[in-house]
Amino acid sequence: MIKVLKTGFYSTIQDQGRLGYLNYGVPCSGAMDACSSEFANALLGNPKDAAVIEMTMTGADLLFLEATMIAITGANMHPKLNGKPIVMFKSIIVNANDMLTFGKLTNGFRTYLAVKGGVLSEMVLGSRSKLKGITDNFRIQKGDYLEMSNASNVIIPKNAKLKFDNLYLDEDTLDVMKGPEFDKLTTYQQNMLVSTTFQVSKYNSRMAYQLKPLVHNDLESILTSPVLPGTVQLTPSGQLIVLMRDCQTTGGYPRVLQLTEKSINILSQKTTGNYLNIRLND
Repeated sequence: MIKVLKTGFYSTIQDQGRLGYLNYGVPCSGAMDACSSEFANALLGNPKDAAVIEMTMTGADLLFLEATMIAITGANMHPKLNGKPIVMFKSIIVNANDMLTFGKLTNGFRTYLAVKGGVLSEMVLGSRSKLKGITDNFRIQKGDYLEMSNASNVIIPKNAKLKFDNLYLDEDTLDVMKGPEFDKLTTYQQNMLVSTTFQVSKYNSRMAYQLKPLVHNDLESILTSPVLPGTVQLTPSGQLIVLMRDCQTTGGYPRVLQLTEKSINILSQKTTGNYLNIRLND
């Protein structure tokens, strides 16, 4: 068990997502930065879809009630074990009654904590990912006891080394493909999308990121059509909205671009005020 003493700004449990239910209107969810989540699990020998704790902007205070192994990836929140700094991107042995805390955020926006065997939150529609309206709770709460797999207290020191290129946390270019309505834009609008340096607005969450400045738009709304994480919608006001892991499954705004999976990971590590460029791939 892990006891939650402090939750941080927004901490939740995520795995690879709730796949195969878009036709029922159920969002995918899953770790915003899937690359960091999968690597944290790889460091512990977990399945890549094992559930992890995702922490946004500030970290949680966690008391481990039994021994296990952990790995921390993603944004650097300067983790400490019993008050002493520990290394990220490496498996760490944790003993019973050890306290894990986090400090000031640098380089990124979301941090991932994996435990040996994975976190055992409730399984709903084939996933442990928390989501409002689908699971009992949509984020962890102070006083929660988080269950770990029975394998979590089996500590097996590992000698193998895994190298992780976390330079993508600093990348500011999003690779995109044309969306279904891209060709309805004028040449001027198309060129503006790929030549403008955008900025993440204060409206950013697991559901969507809004970018600024506005883009001139004279397109009409479309019939409600399928959308998915990474879809970039253009609203009548000219607002670019990038849908993220908890996004709805349909929408009526023109879908002008589609982010690659890597670009979704990059964007998930950005926060208000960060600058971004868009690179169109044919």
